[in-house]
This record gives sequence, structure tokens and C-alpha cells, in this order.
Amino acid sequence: MTEKMTYTRGSGNIFLDVGFDKLEAENLKMRFELMMQIERWVKASGMTQAAAAKALGLTQPRLNALLKSKMRLFSLDALVTIATRAGLSVRLVVRKAA
Repeated sequence: MTEKMTYTRGSGNIFLDVGFDKLEAENLKMRFELMMQIERWVKASGMTQAAAAKALGLTQPRLNALLKSKMRLFSLDALVTIATRAGLSVRLVVRKAA
């Protein structure tokens, strides 16, 4: 292999990098991060999906959709509520974009 490899540095937001507009990419990134934290909480809890769903105020099928990262089914507001029910502290940091 004598070809020189090139790479492109990512923006830090995979959704922006794959073509979503800036507004949607930011929303998707926040939703994805919340979903991952909720998933970690469910796994660390040792509960069954049914028990975790009940603790989070969800049905088991709805929790299953969350664990499968079906982001289109969850608003940012709904995910903040679920994370709070899990005892997670959600903070929003606002700063000027680079």
C-alpha cells in the first residue's frame, strides 16, 4: 500500500457530519446523549425491563424502544423527564457557537 491516506476531522456532532442541518443535529445529539445515559442507568440498575419501565413511568414496549435508540419516538422534553425519574441530573450548557 503506497497510497497516502487522508482523513477528515469530525465536527464533534455525528449528526451534523452525516448531513443533518445544524438545528436538527444539535437536537439529535442531545437526545442521543440522554438516551445513552438512561440506557446506562437501566443496565446498572440490574432491574428487568418491566421493572425499570415501571420505575421510569413507561410501558415496557416504550422502554424497549428507548433502549433500541428509536430517537424519533422521543422528544427532548420526554427524555429529560425520564432521566429525572431515573435520578439523573440534567444540565443544559449554552454558549456561543464556534
